[in-house]
Amino acid sequence: MEIEVKTLDSNAVDSLVLPEFFFVTPRSDIMARVIHWQLAKRRAGTHKVKGMGEVSGTTKKPYRQKGTGNARQGSLRAPQYRSGGVVHGPVVRNHAYILPKKVRRLGLFSAFSLKKQENKLIILESVSGVVKTNELSKKLKNFGLTSALIIDRIVDEGFLRAVRNLSHIDAIPVIGANVYDILNHETLVITRDGLAGLKERLA
Repeated sequence: MEIEVKTLDSNAVDSLVLPEFFFVTPRSDIMARVIHWQLAKRRAGTHKVKGMGEVSGTTKKPYRQKGTGNARQGSLRAPQYRSGGVVHGPVVRNHAYILPKKVRRLGLFSAFSLKKQENKLIILESVSGVVKTNELSKKLKNFGLTSALIIDRIVDEGFLRAVRNLSHIDAIPVIGANVYDILNHETLVITRDGLAGLKERLA
């Protein structure tokens, strides 16, 4: 199936045949698994509390075992005391886990196909030469875009600076294309070079 290739001025200049990964049946369960995996990898895991063996305080028995009328106690660092340690509290850990490469690949295919089915896919000839935020904002209004992810083979530094000040508009290179960012934006915009790069990456 062919799709129009447009300029940033919204003029059609050519058409091309989309690769096969835009025509799979979108799997919401697979996309959910991939997004959960991405967000788990992103977590810092630096939350930490002190346990009974880490808080400062004496190790001396507070009072004798018997004859006081109080419950027996072995340490002032026990969790029932105000300055005691925390029981089963969070510790520094890595939340990442392994997700099979085939599942990650199918998740990307599903995300691309979903945008194609929803008619939320735009192919651009190029985005190079645009370095001003105001200029880019006017050009994006030609497409009526309010939330878009732009994928290019290598994102030009000047274009990246122009995009940076636009809310809900992001640009990433082909190597960074991922399910979470694709689904987190309303429209998917891919340049001609970016599409070629995706073919090479997903071949």
